[in-house]
Amino acid sequence: MPPVVFNDDDVRARLDAATTVRAVRAALPAHHAGTLHAPPRVRADIGGGDLVFTTGHLRDRRVFGFRAYDTLVGAEQLVAVWGSDDGELRALVHGTELGARRTGAIGALAVDAAARPGAVRLGLVGAGAQAWTQLWALCAVRPVEDVVVAARRRERAAAFATRATAELGVRARTVADPEDAVRERDVVIVATNSAVPVMDAGWIAAGTHVTTLGPKTRSRHEVPAALTDRAEVILTDSRAQTAGCPEPHLFAPDRMVELGAVLSGSTAARTGPGRLTVFCSVGLAGTEVAVAAALWEASR
Repeated sequence: MPPVVFNDDDVRARLDAATTVRAVRAALPAHHAGTLHAPPRVRADIGGGDLVFTTGHLRDRRVFGFRAYDTLVGAEQLVAVWGSDDGELRALVHGTELGARRTGAIGALAVDAAARPGAVRLGLVGAGAQAWTQLWALCAVRPVEDVVVAARRRERAAAFATRATAELGVRARTVADPEDAVRERDVVIVATNSAVPVMDAGWIAAGTHVTTLGPKTRSRHEVPAALTDRAEVILTDSRAQTAGCPEPHLFAPDRMVELGAVLSGSTAARTGPGRLTVFCSVGLAGTEVAVAAALWEASR
């Protein structure tokens, strides 16, 4: 049979938050157990940028595949999924929606694992697609009490807050200053492309969980380096991806705890309500294959 081809509209119509989180929730402990083989990214120089491949083989799910994207112009991503029993190419997914939703699900699981129990008061810095899918997925794992949004362009933050209320039923408001968005919050998500910190470590209250999605190298980082000193636990979805970063990472890989280990019960992400935790999102290879396989299954 020919593979099923999906675009962004198909992903929006068929891939809900619960399904996405469920696929990723299974993949992360599988990586810890060794049944998801997910090597670091492979970069091919194409002149002026790279063509980047992430690959994964989920032995429990009997699927394998890859994701390809570029750093030249930031074009659409491509995810391909094969069945490992028969070698049949099952699905091709092109666009940007699946990757963003996969990242949102990973972030939601990190919040659920590391934040204090109960409903979440969320502070968001950034109002783009990555910020949206973080909130979208978070609503599938935790009650969200309210959201405060700050962005460089105030009108984008206002549109984000309006959409959050209309589509997710979440009480949301905007503020002009990132400080007002992150103070006294249970969870802070920073989703920007800023090369310099957009907040001060002193703004973050004890007991907060912080997720960072944007640049995180020593030369370019959206969160302050002082967070490393304050954090009790620094989580990541893949130490191998972090260690394989072309530049030295802001967070030392040998200090990081893998989210899969936490979800499998091998280690704890939080030892007390006053502790500060940080999640460094890098994108575990193979999770996009797991989500694409779930999309294929949902379409049958």
